[in-house]
Formats: sequence, C-alpha cells, structure tokens
Amino acid sequence: MDTQSKSPKLMDRVKATMRVKRYSPRTEKTYCYWIRYFIRFHGVRHPGSMGGPEVRAFLEHLAVERHVASATQNQALNALVFLYRHVLEQPLGDIGEFSRARRPCRLPVVLSHEEAMRVLSQLSGPMRLMGALMYGSGLRLLETCRLRVRDIDFDRQIVTVRAGKGDKDRTTLLPATCIPCLQQQISSAQRQLDYRLAQGRVPVTLPHALDRKYPNAGVSLAWQWLFPASRPCFDDTGKVVLHHIHPSAVQKAVKHAMRTASLTRPGSCHTLRHSFATQLLSRGTDIRTVQELLGHKSVETTQIYTHVLGNGFAGVKSPLG
Repeated sequence: MDTQSKSPKLMDRVKATMRVKRYSPRTEKTYCYWIRYFIRFHGVRHPGSMGGPEVRAFLEHLAVERHVASATQNQALNALVFLYRHVLEQPLGDIGEFSRARRPCRLPVVLSHEEAMRVLSQLSGPMRLMGALMYGSGLRLLETCRLRVRDIDFDRQIVTVRAGKGDKDRTTLLPATCIPCLQQQISSAQRQLDYRLAQGRVPVTLPHALDRKYPNAGVSLAWQWLFPASRPCFDDTGKVVLHHIHPSAVQKAVKHAMRTASLTRPGSCHTLRHSFATQLLSRGTDIRTVQELLGHKSVETTQIYTHVLGNGFAGVKSPLG
C-alpha cells in the first residue's frame, strides 16, 4: 500500500481520536490542516516514517520562510505532538533547537465607554444584543454565538459559558439592560421551535452524544440556540439540524458598525471584550475577579489590561506634571 492511500486512513484516525477526546470542531479542523501541511511539506511521506528532525525542519520553514506568528507556530507544533502522542503512539524524539517565530509585544485596542455605546447604537436586533453581551459580559465571539436558552439566569443575573476556551465552564455578569432583549430573544426561540415542531421536528445541534442520552433535548426550549442560524443544515451524520449563527456574520456586522461609528482605531468583536476588561479595572474591580469573568487561565494574561490603562507604573508621574 503506498503512502497516498495511507493518508486518508491516517486522517480518519486523527479525527476519530480527537472526537473521543472531545476536542472542539475548530481545534479538529486546525490540527488536521497542520498535519496535512506537514505531510505535503515532506513530499507526502507517512508521518510514521518521520520524527523529530522532520518536525524541526517544518517548524523552521514556518518561521523563516512563511514568517508566521508565534502563536501559529505553536499551534502547528501542538498539532504534530498530538499526532505522534495520541494517534501514532510513537515517541516524537528530540526536536532540538529551531527558529522561534517572534511574539510581538502589542497592546490590545480598547474603546472608551462612550465609543462602545456608539458602536452598539449602529447595530440592531440580535446583532446589537450579541454586541452588548460581548461588551457587557466580556464574552468571546464564539461563546456568544453558542449561548443557549438554559445559559441565561435572570434571577441571579448571570450568564453561564459552557465549554469555553480550554473546554471550561464559567459564569459572568448579565447586564440588566440586556434582560428585556434577552426575554424577547427567548420568546423568538420558542416561536421558532413551535414552527419547526409543526413542520417536522428539526432539532438543534447538541454537544457530544447528548441526543442519544436525552432524545427530546434537541426539541426542548432549554437547549435552543439564543442566536440560531437562518436555516437548517446537515450534520456529520447527514441529519437535518439547526446550528447557531455563523461567527463571520457577527464579525461583519460589528466591523461595519465600528466603521460607521467613526472610531479613531480599527476594532473587532474582541475589542468589545477587551473594553469590558479595561472598564472593570478602571472602576476598581479586583484583577482576580476580572480574570475569572474573562475565563483567563493565568492572571498574567489579564494583566495586559493594566498596561493599557497605564496602571503599571506604581503611581509614577511625568516630570512635566
């Protein structure tokens, strides 16, 4: 059997292993991309016949020839470590020294409260609500898209983020001003569910094998997406399901709103999350609390916002006053 006929079977094993370990669909797609790239880079050789030296040469190529970012190079390395450790189950060996892509020291773009409100005023309907949750709750774009009815707790005014970055759950603030719009959004989800039930039970996509454990979960209100896609699609098994709104649609709407708001600096959906953090810190919120609300693994990640605010100088003032 030649190498090219082995490759599809290898990729099937990669996907199966990732699904057993419950990696996110985005991680699966990314890792498969880097593994295929690695195989093509070495002339479609099977990874089983390669090891540390070939991985080092590939990472060198990414840094020196492709000029990729540090995070991108690390992503490729993680994909290959996963391949050798969990799929091929063979030691990768010593990779040795290789050129590291430089990590740029850049501060995030943040908005003042007035600028953030100007951006939100340029959005309408569900897009405005999603923008408000990114700014008012500190949600990531994908976390906002993946919200379900069950994740909103009006009594305690909290939003539960499930399987966020790093596959972790957390709770964060639910802005009081968002409550009426969220109630309308849930009413809309109920109407859409009633319509789909009348038309033939199109369920929403569910995590892992939940639909087998709870067969009616996909057509219960609690599991409905707060921000569903405009039309059903096919899942991996060929079943017709309803997915959440695609993140690119939200990105496009927010970028347009930021241009229309005539901001002095370009921004994105993540700018709203950055602004949430800086606003809390500027109002005296403890940095550990902000870390928990944002879902950062390390407080060092959250500390970048103190530099944005200029709070990292221990009260030192300019000699000019």
